[in-house]
Amino acid sequence: MITLRRAKERHHIRRRKQEVWCTFSPEDREDPLADGFGALQSLNEERLPKGAGIPLKPCHDAEIITYVHEGSLAYEDSTGRSGVIHAGEFQRITAGRRIRHSTTNASRTDSAHFFQIWLRLSQLGLDPSHEQKRFSVAERKGVLCVIASPDGRRGSLRTHQGAVIYSAVLDPGQHLIHEFSPQRSAWLHVVRGDATLGDVVLTTGDGAGVTAERAISLTARAEAEVLLLDICEQPPGSPNDGVVR
Repeated sequence: MITLRRAKERHHIRRRKQEVWCTFSPEDREDPLADGFGALQSLNEERLPKGAGIPLKPCHDAEIITYVHEGSLAYEDSTGRSGVIHAGEFQRITAGRRIRHSTTNASRTDSAHFFQIWLRLSQLGLDPSHEQKRFSVAERKGVLCVIASPDGRRGSLRTHQGAVIYSAVLDPGQHLIHEFSPQRSAWLHVVRGDATLGDVVLTTGDGAGVTAERAISLTARAEAEVLLLDICEQPPGSPNDGVVR
């Protein structure tokens, strides 16, 4: 089964030129995906104009994966850690105990375009930690490149959640198949381009949750970039509006 979230259905927030597109919006309690999809709590696409920033805000008991698609982001947190995430780099932050975290566009001339993925932790009260790594386009070209995993496989970021995160950059016509282990599901997000998931056409900004399947089949209709999260299945009784069979 495929649960769709079209780009235009995302919650759009604009604050002083900062723009955020929220795949899941907890404020909309009528939305069956308000609380996310299984272990996936949120997936936001964000743009920050030159010099703009997001002030320190608390985050706790979550695993935060940031992917900078264009530009660069400077960050700092209440533990004294700071640095810059450049385009093509992924960062993992474990906010196990309450910390405050901020991000700023590191450029005075260019905007920043980035994605943030929040995962629910399977273990609470972890000490804060982080790591960062660049995954080149060449590494992600035509394959599902492992970006983050609980065992740090293939040099990926190490998470404290059972989710495995992949990134792929595809040429037109390239085809990928991803098989699931038992009791696993997936969320696919199209960063840019067009692709088909089975018989369903997805375009830039679209997302899709896949449950009760043994594998997914993805084909690029045009040059495309995708993020794929292989996660534990949703708890029994989770709503399934918007399902396409």
